[in-house]
Amino acid sequence: MQTAQQTMVSIPFPSVWGIHAAIAGRPIVWGLLNINSITDNRIVGTVNFRGTPIPINGYWDENTNQIRFDSPFAAFSGNLTIFDDPLIRIRHFVLNGRLIMKPPSLQAGEHGTWIATTDKSLTGYPVISGTLPPVGVFLTSNILSQLQQNNVRF
Repeated sequence: MQTAQQTMVSIPFPSVWGIHAAIAGRPIVWGLLNINSITDNRIVGTVNFRGTPIPINGYWDENTNQIRFDSPFAAFSGNLTIFDDPLIRIRHFVLNGRLIMKPPSLQAGEHGTWIATTDKSLTGYPVISGTLPPVGVFLTSNILSQLQQNNVRF
């Protein structure tokens, strides 16, 4: 009897993600999330919503697939979900969750949601997923695709 091989899945790094945030139910900004490194579960990178990369620092929990990171203006928390498309050999990584704006932001105290996505080539066995990804996956993936077509450097 043959058993299925399990593939360990984690956040890829370094990686560039399309990110979208909404505050109080209003779509606010599109941008880029860069995860430069993950060392001893510590995340270092940048988030860029308005043309200037802003440093982020946070924590990644491999066992629960949970992420937390802070920028000077907001605190983000969320979960990683993976959707594989074996036909085109692509693995979609999706981070989504909640955020709260912090001072000195003019929206300090406001709560919101965020979603970020990136794609990698699928190697090994697909991760089985019985659900379709949220529509935000396609929207944020489109950001990265457009930037790559326009030769924008990350």
